[in-house]
Amino acid sequence: MVDNLGLRNRRHQSNDTDSPNHCADKSAGSIVRSDSSSMTDVHPRTDDESRPQPTPTAPSANSESRPLKILTRAISGLIMLTLFVAILLSGHLYVCAFVICLQVLLFRELVTVRYHAFFDRIEETIPLFRTTQWMWFFTSIFYAYSEFVVEVLIKSNTKLHGFIDYAQLAPALSFTLYTGTFVLTIATFQPGHIRFQLNQLCWTIVVLCLTVGQLKYIMHNVYNGLIWFTLPILLVITNDVMAYFCGITCGRKLVRRPFMLVSPNKTWEGFIGGGIFTVIVGWYLSRYLAQFAWMTCPTNQFVLFPQKLECEAENIFHEATTYFPSQVFELLPRALIHSFPNVVEICSVDGDVMHLTACISGAGNQRHHHYELALNIVPVQLHAISLSLFASLVAPFGGFLASAIKRAYGIKDFDSIIPGHGGLMDRFDCQMIMALFTWVHYNTFIKITTVSVAKMLYMYKLLPEKDREEFLKRIIGDS
Repeated sequence: MVDNLGLRNRRHQSNDTDSPNHCADKSAGSIVRSDSSSMTDVHPRTDDESRPQPTPTAPSANSESRPLKILTRAISGLIMLTLFVAILLSGHLYVCAFVICLQVLLFRELVTVRYHAFFDRIEETIPLFRTTQWMWFFTSIFYAYSEFVVEVLIKSNTKLHGFIDYAQLAPALSFTLYTGTFVLTIATFQPGHIRFQLNQLCWTIVVLCLTVGQLKYIMHNVYNGLIWFTLPILLVITNDVMAYFCGITCGRKLVRRPFMLVSPNKTWEGFIGGGIFTVIVGWYLSRYLAQFAWMTCPTNQFVLFPQKLECEAENIFHEATTYFPSQVFELLPRALIHSFPNVVEICSVDGDVMHLTACISGAGNQRHHHYELALNIVPVQLHAISLSLFASLVAPFGGFLASAIKRAYGIKDFDSIIPGHGGLMDRFDCQMIMALFTWVHYNTFIKITTVSVAKMLYMYKLLPEKDREEFLKRIIGDS
């Protein structure tokens, strides 16, 4: 029986390799594994890989035509973009509520993949399986966002300093939730099925890393200025759309080798074309968004109704003159350099490098020194290039991971909630790591730390009476 089981597994692995575009019937909860299986497993009922796998079904002959698919995707995309703009205009609180709803739905879609694949075994062997999964999720959410509420809203807002005593309880409550969930999870372990249950627990933890770990700081992006939430999302959307169109129009015409084996429909032309268009869009889109205070102003207000934001915009949102590195021009032919607009040739006068001026044609006392190109840009455009490159080179691998998961479990989409697109995970697979990179980039290159009067008052109220007196004496003495 074990030998026959190994043979079946090998056959399905062969099908998965030879037919990259196959997908099993989603409604049947089928599973097609692409990883290797052991032929000599002596615990056939406690190992995920020992489960007999169904044969994948061929694509339907009367499937939708490509033009109809593109039209459906376009209409759904336009509706989603309209809803996205409406949520942005509603205010920061509603943006945060939108993110939490997304996380809930993303977590549900990912954990449901294995739940449907092993529904019969879970129902038979694991008590409170779904309960403990959601307990892990809400524990992670509470830990991630209680820290955000304390740091961004309570510490930075003098109106909310009355909640200081409650804020100090957040770490203890997080740990209480964690220990309760941990104990309940271990208590549900069943002898003879522990290996299977550990595999399920590991999958839950991986999903938490994807849906909560990568989005832990997205609320910080929102309150640092909506541009740090909006721009990365639009860049990923741009890359996804342009990679799709470059792929269907130019795919495999220049490079026939597939870009990623786990996602055979992806092409080098789509990957490169999507990246080029994303950088271009990021350059101009960032400049456009920098005009609006609603996008650039940080806030710490927790209000139900949006209010007009007024602030002194940071320097990166003001137009400035930036000089292109002159060393780059030394690598190019002079004929090519002179074809560039706004490039100025700088010469020294009588060989004096301390006396530089714009070259005058025919002047015998001038000698070429360097080329100069002055650009009037908004500095945030330079940061947008960094975000665009990440959205083009790294973020797509979140999509490749999603493709690998779907390929492993023989499903076409994670859900059918969005016509033409599938589930939310099918659309937001690249957004999660992009949000984390945006927070890292912001704190590394834009604002490492922030100090405000509200935060100082918050810390002052935490001091004991003796330390408060010493603090005041030192402040008065220094002044």
